Amino acid sequence: MKEPRYLVPNDYMADPSAHVFEGKLYIYPSHDWESGVPENDNGDHFDMKDYHVFSMEDIHGEVTDHGKVLEVKDIPWGGRQLWDSDVAFKNGKYYMYFPLKDKDDVFRLGVAISDKPYGPFKAELQPIKGSYSIDPCLFEDDGGHYMYFGGIWGGQLQCYRDNKYLGKESFPSDSEPAICAKVVKMTDDMLDFAEEPKDLVIVDQNGNPLLQGDTDRRFFEASWMHKFNGKYYFSYSTGDTHRVCYAIGDNPYGPFVYQGVILTPVIGWTTHHSIVEFKGKWYLFHHDSVPSGGKTWLRSMKVIELEYDGDGSIKTIIGTRELDHALVEGE
Repeated sequence: MKEPRYLVPNDYMADPSAHVFEGKLYIYPSHDWESGVPENDNGDHFDMKDYHVFSMEDIHGEVTDHGKVLEVKDIPWGGRQLWDSDVAFKNGKYYMYFPLKDKDDVFRLGVAISDKPYGPFKAELQPIKGSYSIDPCLFEDDGGHYMYFGGIWGGQLQCYRDNKYLGKESFPSDSEPAICAKVVKMTDDMLDFAEEPKDLVIVDQNGNPLLQGDTDRRFFEASWMHKFNGKYYFSYSTGDTHRVCYAIGDNPYGPFVYQGVILTPVIGWTTHHSIVEFKGKWYLFHHDSVPSGGKTWLRSMKVIELEYDGDGSIKTIIGTRELDHALVEGE
């Protein structure tokens, strides 16, 4: 698959988290809709209300929509905005992790459980204790599970220091180390943090932490972790520079050394992805706003094959913004 494929042409699904369960690809996206809320930097226009689950038996085959599997109204502690989710499997159960603002409009991370990868999922009565911000990604390693999370601006990560809520925004200066994604090991029952979340530090080739002003490389949101040839690949969105980048480490906690760009900017403000191996090939799931005519808040998920060079580096994929510019310029 050298060309991208849009997966759900009749609805707007974004932020796809893809996993292989029971021999099939399962995709867990957020669900965009015309909320009528004016667009702003805090993302209030992304007022998602529910989750669907999709499955595929073959990367080129039919995409099955399993329907709504969880809604805001089914989450006792919730307020608004069901942003991107992820799902993990352990001991015969499927655990969906999701961000949702509580009734005080502060993002927490919740968990919902199902016996099947396609749901429906039933939410726990309370959010995970000590959780905050957005973009949970679950990664299994040696039988344990780790959560990677966090997002700045609308994701509220800038409102925390040392896992404590400041009650206001606080950004480092451009010359200071960047705000970090968080990593935390989960308890055996998958319902709580087993420890205090830790900073996931991304460093340059000289071992220096990336700086807040390094917007082409520093973390913004959309954590994802996968493993390739014994190395840990942490990938993420740079946010306002619209790239998906990656860094490599020797363990789930890092530090991670910056490597390069996986995906150049797409049409639409946000970039959020997942990476999965399926039937011997690797794929990048992501989204853009081409089908909606460029509306940032109406995104469509897509998939394209991801390739590695012989040294383990990931070959850069050209996003739709650059391709669109080339078409406009007649290149």
